[in-house]
Amino acid sequence: MTCTLSGVRKSRCHDGAVIVDCGVYADGERQDLPKDPETVAQAIDDHGECFGWVGLHEPSDAEMRRVQRLFDLHELAVEDALKAHQRPKVERFGDALVVVLRTLWYVEEGDAVETGQLSVFIGPRYVVTVRHGKGGELATTRQKLEERASMLGHGPAAVLWAICDEVVDGYETVAESVEVDVDEIESSVFSPDRTSDAERIYRLKREVLEMRRAVLPLREPMEQFAHGVPGINPRAAPFFRDVADHVSRVADQTESIDTLLSSALGAHLARVSVQQNDDMRRISAWVAIAAVPTMLAGIYGMNFDNMPELTWHYGYYGVLLLMAAVCFTMYRFFRKVGWL
Repeated sequence: MTCTLSGVRKSRCHDGAVIVDCGVYADGERQDLPKDPETVAQAIDDHGECFGWVGLHEPSDAEMRRVQRLFDLHELAVEDALKAHQRPKVERFGDALVVVLRTLWYVEEGDAVETGQLSVFIGPRYVVTVRHGKGGELATTRQKLEERASMLGHGPAAVLWAICDEVVDGYETVAESVEVDVDEIESSVFSPDRTSDAERIYRLKREVLEMRRAVLPLREPMEQFAHGVPGINPRAAPFFRDVADHVSRVADQTESIDTLLSSALGAHLARVSVQQNDDMRRISAWVAIAAVPTMLAGIYGMNFDNMPELTWHYGYYGVLLLMAAVCFTMYRFFRKVGWL
């Protein structure tokens, strides 16, 4: 089946980067129609076998309201989509689902994990995606899905699966990058050189916390999709099981990374404490060695008249020899016990 619209001029939308792409799909194939939300809304109203996908990137309030009117999106869900600080969740509004995902990407400079938000509105015959941040771009996801007509035949559920799969794959990429940083930290902590790793460990733990906030809340929704929920094509359930497995694996990986960082921080602090004790022993040993000549010099520096050894011809050399012998003996002793 091919969806056609009479009296509609074929043209691209002029919304710049706000409306990233608009497409109408029937029988797993993208239809040759103008790429604007109005065309998508009209197509799904006129033809029962079509569904549409509108992709938005950081839309303004006016642009979001425009799409809301066309697809009858719920007011509360629209407000959440405009605010890019929502917790991952799945909500139902009538016959529509709203899935909020946190996107992650890794920035090499600074060992930073950046986050964004992706809201997916799933209706019986439409998909509206609202993306915030640089991560989670969907152009590649859309292209891959359009090359798989059999998948697109599942309708909006196929789009939701492809988006979730792409986002979770991004989680795995970020987790692998963070694991490389953890390996570097472990090597640094246990290296013979003196290092200051506490700041980097703490910074990475903060980034892992962002990962946990994105990944852990998705476990239950993906399990629900894997077992089937109203509004999601039951034939798509096996694909969601694969996504659920990936989410569980990344969640376990994230927990392991956090545990390793906690262990590395504890090892680093213990090593710093040992190094401080070593420093104090060295300082104490040198102070003890220096105390001997200081004491002897202090004794013979007193201005008493009756000090017989002051008149001894070899007294000066004898005192110097005594100082050297005692200091050398103490030095050998401290070296033997590991203080120097």
